[in-house]
Amino acid sequence: MVMFLGARNVARIIQSIGLRSFTLQLIEYLRQDFGRWETFERGPRYASHSPNGVIELMPTANSGTFSFKFVNGHPANTLRGLQTVVAFGVLADVETGYPRLLADMTLATAFRTAATSALAARHLARSNCETMALIGLGAQAEFQAHAFEAALGIKRLRVFDIDPRAGEKFARNMSGAGVSIMRCDSAREAVASADIITTITADKKMSTILSNDMVGSGVHINAIGGDCPGKVELARDLLLRANIFVEYAPQTRLEGEIQQLDAEHPVTELWELIAGHKSGRMSDWEITLFDSVGFAIEDFSVLRLLHDLATQVGIGEEIDLIASPEDPKDLFALLQQSEVEETARNCRPAQNAM
Repeated sequence: MVMFLGARNVARIIQSIGLRSFTLQLIEYLRQDFGRWETFERGPRYASHSPNGVIELMPTANSGTFSFKFVNGHPANTLRGLQTVVAFGVLADVETGYPRLLADMTLATAFRTAATSALAARHLARSNCETMALIGLGAQAEFQAHAFEAALGIKRLRVFDIDPRAGEKFARNMSGAGVSIMRCDSAREAVASADIITTITADKKMSTILSNDMVGSGVHINAIGGDCPGKVELARDLLLRANIFVEYAPQTRLEGEIQQLDAEHPVTELWELIAGHKSGRMSDWEITLFDSVGFAIEDFSVLRLLHDLATQVGIGEEIDLIASPEDPKDLFALLQQSEVEETARNCRPAQNAM
């Protein structure tokens, strides 16, 4: 039997310990796994692109556990009443190959993306940051806001989206979160006086959401909207001013903001900061950029946390996901067993028979 966490199970786990506690625990799990980066198998994810979006598989493993995530990104889905991103993931035992956990990861992906952003910002943003600009108020926005409030103490949000309904949704969901929200009329207005800028738009195209003249010295940029070939949000001239940090350079050069730069342009991987091999921000005047596209180790971390918490709080269910014959060398016997069980059901007398 395999532990199964559906979307409601995942939500109940998070509610049982609290959103803030879950976020901070996830940041710690990410810190642990990025800290042992070199023990993991690593490679760019598989991506199947179509005119409307992308479907991806994101696998990784260490000596004990294998994980993968199935995830899509289809920006036009909202026009059909569907989510832009949905996902599910698996943890499996390396020694036996047997799956241990099957979980919905639509909600979990949103949390791990935000938690990774906050983990990076702890190393890259100036100390005592209080104001963050959010450009794009789609499904990920609230998670980013909560993660930065929990991990860095952000108190003020300056927000902008071209869709007024997105702003209304964001304000409603952030009610009671302990941060002030200023809705701005443009991205330029939103980034004014911000310590941290998060760009997270959804359109699959080359855009300039953040131009070079919009960003002053000392700002930390959390760029997470550019996450596939041909999709960017930042002007190239701005990239050339910044000290750039990424999750996994071979993947980010294909999908991130740095696809605009020469292949040899220097970047630092996040694990190098966490392991203490490289320095982060060098001065209060430097522009730092976390060019995030997501990486499989982040999914490994959130699946690991969900499995641990599900066991602790007793949420989840076991499902008959894989065949388990009594004799492991006699798989065919399952067909005969099923036939016997079906015959027995058909021969059972009706309960109300007279």
